[in-house]
Amino acid sequence: MQGIDPAVPPSGPGCVDCDEAGGWWVHLRRCAQCGHVGCCDTSPEQHATKHAATSGHPFVQSYEPGENWFWNYETNKMYEGPELVGPAHHPVDQTAPGPAERVPSDWRSHIH
Repeated sequence: MQGIDPAVPPSGPGCVDCDEAGGWWVHLRRCAQCGHVGCCDTSPEQHATKHAATSGHPFVQSYEPGENWFWNYETNKMYEGPELVGPAHHPVDQTAPGPAERVPSDWRSHIH
C-alpha cells in the first residue's frame, strides 16, 4: 500500500527528535512508511505531525502498548492497516509521558 512499508522497523523506543533535543513527549506515533518515531499532537513539539508534513509520509501508527490504530494525515481519518514489523510499541516500562527523567513537574501546563 502506498505510504505503508510493513518491513521497516521503528527508529527507536522514543521520539527521535525529542531525544536529540533533550525534550519529552506525552505519547508516541510511528511513521508507517519509514519508521520514524515522533511525539503526538498533545506533546509540546508534535514531532510526528511535523515529520508527516516535511516527509510527505501520510500514515502513522500508535506506538503505545495495546494500541494498533493508524492515522492518515491526508484524510484526517483513522485507518486499519497491516501489521508492521516489531517492536509494535515503546518498552512497557517506559512512562507516558516520558521519558520520566525529562518530564517537568508541571507537564500538564505544556501540552496541547
